[in-house]
Amino acid sequence: MTKNIEKDVQALIKKIKIYNPKADLKKIKKAFEFASVAHIDQKRLSGEPFIIHPLAVATILADLKLDTTSIIAGLLHDTIEDGGAKREDIVKFFGEDVALLVDGVTKVTSLRLKGSDKDVFVESLRKMILVMAKDLRVVFIKLVDRLHNMQTLEFLSEEKQLENAKETLEIYAPLAERLGISELKSKLEDLSFPYVYKKEFKKLKKDSEKYYESAEKHIALIEKILVRKLNSQNLEFKILARKKHLYSLFKKLKRVEIDWNFEKINDIVAFRILVNKISECYTVLGIVHSNFKPVPTIGISDFIAQPKPNGYQSIHTKVFGPKGRIVEIQIRTFKMHEEAENGIAAHWAYSELKTQNNKSLEIEKGISVQSDKLTWVKKLVEWQKEISDPQEFLKSVKFDGFQERNFIFSPKGDVFDLPKNATPVDFAYSVHTDLGRDLKSALVNGKLVPLNYKLKSGDLVEIIKNKNKKLPSRHWLEFVVTREAIRQINKELRKGES
Repeated sequence: MTKNIEKDVQALIKKIKIYNPKADLKKIKKAFEFASVAHIDQKRLSGEPFIIHPLAVATILADLKLDTTSIIAGLLHDTIEDGGAKREDIVKFFGEDVALLVDGVTKVTSLRLKGSDKDVFVESLRKMILVMAKDLRVVFIKLVDRLHNMQTLEFLSEEKQLENAKETLEIYAPLAERLGISELKSKLEDLSFPYVYKKEFKKLKKDSEKYYESAEKHIALIEKILVRKLNSQNLEFKILARKKHLYSLFKKLKRVEIDWNFEKINDIVAFRILVNKISECYTVLGIVHSNFKPVPTIGISDFIAQPKPNGYQSIHTKVFGPKGRIVEIQIRTFKMHEEAENGIAAHWAYSELKTQNNKSLEIEKGISVQSDKLTWVKKLVEWQKEISDPQEFLKSVKFDGFQERNFIFSPKGDVFDLPKNATPVDFAYSVHTDLGRDLKSALVNGKLVPLNYKLKSGDLVEIIKNKNKKLPSRHWLEFVVTREAIRQINKELRKGES
């Protein structure tokens, strides 16, 4: 073992020790030694020893604060497929749980998700969803495996670079987002960006520099004022400045209402204020607004009182900073920040600290306390069982499962997670089949809108029902986008024709 690798192993152990004192460190070291032997004499395309890769995967999993079983599986994930190990060896030395995770990662790795119009892609996607449903830790390991491979993409051919980058943008980055792992999602997007959009990447990197620099200076002025005010309240707090990721900036600049105007982007650099308690979040909000006026039209989004469906909690407020420039400030607890960065991956770290008999998150059995926040995974599992036509399944997944999401409110304050371009009809069917069937008209933010109106995040939708039951309009099929709405409308129409 080289000195650098030995140093990296020690750093991994130290990292795990900090967040999980109960971790079986001897078993983790044993897994590293096992992987080293399984991959002996193997090299990466970069010329480095192969063991560098599983070690990097395990380290990133530790950054996500995953449990011991996941980290061991991360170290061993290539030992059967690419190394000289057998499944029975893994079961013998590390147990069936680790072997099942390694099996799952091997299955997902063998699936080629390229060629979005091909039946092979669809079948692979079906299989991946089934693996996800059994244990989401398989997907965490695969996402991290993909992240490290994207970090070393330069050593592949141009054709392979483009294939991997497209696949990452289409499937893996949206998957990380749906699991609430925002930092991982952003890294995957930024690593793919230069390969998929070469010209746009170069232009944006150059054009954005002065705006980032200007925004950072602006943020520094606000931070100075707020630090003084927060200190006067004897609050324990932390302020984190955040530059908007380049691919995220690219997507925002492409919006029709932005039209590549940097001046219209308020969060090119934003900052987060972290505190200990929920009550302190609202104290901080009061301090922010007493020193900087909130923007009336775009105001406050309180995702603490009304969390997003994936569990995300934070208060977002946009204020007028010095010289009238609009700035976004996010306020949350330290725990909320941890969950916002690591998503549902944080669940296993918490579980392992409570018990050494940590169970996997089985979506269909609903073992986890957080499984109610992943109804979309349940939907994907249902779709892969009930939709036989490959193209229909692909359309459902790409438009419902991995689409950009909007968060829509009901009059009671419930939050519904809908894909981009969803309409009041989609909303009605997502609330309840009967509400969709009885739909007459809809109010959005108190105003009557046409039923093909495209909803935006934050909209409050109220459905007005027909007094007399009637069939849904066939015309609705021309604009609804959710699988549930399409399925139910067709079902009702067929019933009415029979």
